[in-house]
Amino acid sequence: MGHKAEPWDFKELRALFFNCTLKKSPEKSHTELLVDVSRQIMEKQGVKVDVVRPIDHVIATGVYPDMRKHGWDRDEWPEIYEKVKAADILVIAGPIWLGDNSSQTKKIIERLYGNSSELNKAGQYTFYGKVGGALITGNEDGIKHCAMNILYSLQHIGYAIPPGADAGWIGEAGPGPSYGDKVVGGKRAGIDNDFTNRNTTFMTWNLLHLAQMIKDAGGIPPYGNQRSKWDAGTHFGFENPEYR
Repeated sequence: MGHKAEPWDFKELRALFFNCTLKKSPEKSHTELLVDVSRQIMEKQGVKVDVVRPIDHVIATGVYPDMRKHGWDRDEWPEIYEKVKAADILVIAGPIWLGDNSSQTKKIIERLYGNSSELNKAGQYTFYGKVGGALITGNEDGIKHCAMNILYSLQHIGYAIPPGADAGWIGEAGPGPSYGDKVVGGKRAGIDNDFTNRNTTFMTWNLLHLAQMIKDAGGIPPYGNQRSKWDAGTHFGFENPEYR
């Protein structure tokens, strides 16, 4: 029997990874190695993928779409945000420092928040119809804590979060090899870790499936969630208890 083609086609999808390492290019990034695992799966399925290292860019600190209008001389976020708008899938990846997400991760979340009040063509918040995930690296505990912060933030501003939307790798507590570093025997730390490889793969496919399902459906149904209509007086069945 011949090979049966998969019943899905992701070639219309676009994905964006923010690698929130504190290391500027071309310095080696352990987070980039884990990003590459997910990226390569997507690219094999025909997905157009962009990877951005925020540390390589002048991204101003703040919660407005363009911080040049708020005292900053330079701000590359408006140009980077064009990639965000084009992407169906957004994965925020980064290292753990002091048990928490990096400053670059926090900055990206703040800048996304600054755009979150914009509306899409259906009058919903602008990130409706997009899906989000998280990848974490480090050599101390904190993957779930860091992922919770990222995924909560993404869903709060409108991203849909699929099952198993996070993955990561940490070594033993204390100083030690980070993801991809060579260890005794010439192996590379974390590369063969079945738990990390399984979760990263599952996350990637769940992102693809949910993004395609939403795209095929024409987005999140535009009823009961349209800021434009709420402001115009349509309250979708809500009754103020003071006036019942």
